[in-house]
Amino acid sequence: MERMTINVDTRKETGKGYSKKLRATGKIPAVMYDWKGEATSLELQYKDFYKVWRNATKTTLIKLVVDGKKTVLASIKDTEYDILKNAVLHADFHVINEKTKLRTPIKVTTTGNAKGVRDGGVYVKGIETVTIECLPKDLPERIVADITELGLKDHLYVKDLNFGKGVKVIDDPEEIIGSVKHLKEQAVEEESAVATEDAAAPVASETTTDDAVATEA
Repeated sequence: MERMTINVDTRKETGKGYSKKLRATGKIPAVMYDWKGEATSLELQYKDFYKVWRNATKTTLIKLVVDGKKTVLASIKDTEYDILKNAVLHADFHVINEKTKLRTPIKVTTTGNAKGVRDGGVYVKGIETVTIECLPKDLPERIVADITELGLKDHLYVKDLNFGKGVKVIDDPEEIIGSVKHLKEQAVEEESAVATEDAAAPVASETTTDDAVATEA
């Protein structure tokens, strides 16, 4: 799997003054944390970071080339963002131990227009993330499922998804990602859900003056 790459340099100076100078030259400060919690101060080109950041997901792993020599696999842990300037001011990277398996939820997105919807049905979403376990090198950035052939009363299950080689699914394979239902069937289910919520809601009891007196007596 081809990873996005960012070239970074070790930052020898710290402090707000130096960070301000960096930003004036088109760079931003950053910190890289390894899996032991040790931190390394970095600096990098803003345009290089922004290009990766705007396309990254929570499970995207990036190749960081440090000082043109050492390459590590990392994720973007956090960013400091200036809303007024519409710019990232600082970034934190978390280095991944490539020999240790990761367990993480991954988002599932769908593509296509289901056949059942074209036939008058409605597509109903199920779960949106699936928990998986794998080595960092096998971690997919996202899972995309094509629902074009999903007909009326059909379901898309976790077991139907392609997670790629080396990936173990932790969640129940029978969990539903999405279904195509008749409009009438969906309307009945929604009415039933509302009725259940109403029935479960606590009913406020009224205490009359006579009741209050009787209780005190």
